[in-house]
Amino acid sequence: MSRIGRMPIAIPAGVTVTIAENNQVTVKGPKGTLERVLPAEMEIKQEGDEIVVTRPNDLKKNKSLHGLTRTLINNMVIGVTEGYSKTLEVNGVGFRVAKSGNKLTLNLGFSHPVEMIDPEGVETSVDGNKIVVSGIDKEKVGQFAAEIRDKKRPEPYKGKGIKYADEVIRRKVGKAGKK
Repeated sequence: MSRIGRMPIAIPAGVTVTIAENNQVTVKGPKGTLERVLPAEMEIKQEGDEIVVTRPNDLKKNKSLHGLTRTLINNMVIGVTEGYSKTLEVNGVGFRVAKSGNKLTLNLGFSHPVEMIDPEGVETSVDGNKIVVSGIDKEKVGQFAAEIRDKKRPEPYKGKGIKYADEVIRRKVGKAGKK
């Protein structure tokens, strides 16, 4: 039995969960509304103030979908109550970040500034050399943060580039001089 899939999801006060046909789950909360169609094989039931996900049988596919389905619903509930955020750091001489409206402008040592527009449901804010990506959908927040990081990944010699705030860059020693 899936240890994660077996755990019930507690619904906090102020959050409503609607389960329609074809396992279309809608979660409404103080921060907004999230909607997602989940695998039809799983059985999603609301029992009082918690949601229980059960699987019909022990086929390998259903076992793997069990924990996934529960985690996706849990991420939606956390998203509409607390929201998600990821912090990125820009390191490097002359690397700058600016924000105007919903456009993020990155000066990363290229011949041109890199401009990125915030996707629907995701917000970015700039504080010095830090970029904070926040929103209610965990998948969208993580994806946009990864796209920003991809513009200039951190390199192992000087550590220049865009990295996650909690990421550790394994540094390498440069080439040795002549003797």
